[in-house]
Amino acid sequence: MDERSIRILQAIATLGTGSPDEISAHTGIPKSTVHYRITKLKEEGIVLDDLFTIDLEKLGLEITIITEVIAEYDEQYHTQVGEKLAEIEGVNQVYFTMGETDFVVIAHLAGREMVHRLISDYERINEVVRTSSQFVVETVKDEPHPLNDFEFETLVATTVDLD
Repeated sequence: MDERSIRILQAIATLGTGSPDEISAHTGIPKSTVHYRITKLKEEGIVLDDLFTIDLEKLGLEITIITEVIAEYDEQYHTQVGEKLAEIEGVNQVYFTMGETDFVVIAHLAGREMVHRLISDYERINEVVRTSSQFVVETVKDEPHPLNDFEFETLVATTVDLD
């Protein structure tokens, strides 16, 4: 995997499309190169489907860390602390929750050094009181498209209620 392929994958994530025209305009990489690289990424199993789902393990991001974060309560702390957590490199999901845990944070990382940096970045946030992190040993289910978790009839009944 070289810098061009990574730049293409980042453009897909940013733009929300695999259009070679749009990726080329965004990255400055020639359209024919973009098309060729996307085809190669699919052949190598890095891009898994036409929706551009990425196999993070094949990109070296094989460690998933789930962290519970306890923060000092203050007015609007959920917004302020949540935004600080979201800015940390490698963090791709931040949830403000009810109960004893204030936030649940999910990160995908490449190795121990990145895990150490992640924990250090959490500790640098003044409002963070305590964290508890777990390594994911095996992913049982990771459905990137929540609509696939429902039967068609359930979705129809849910959306009918919205009309």
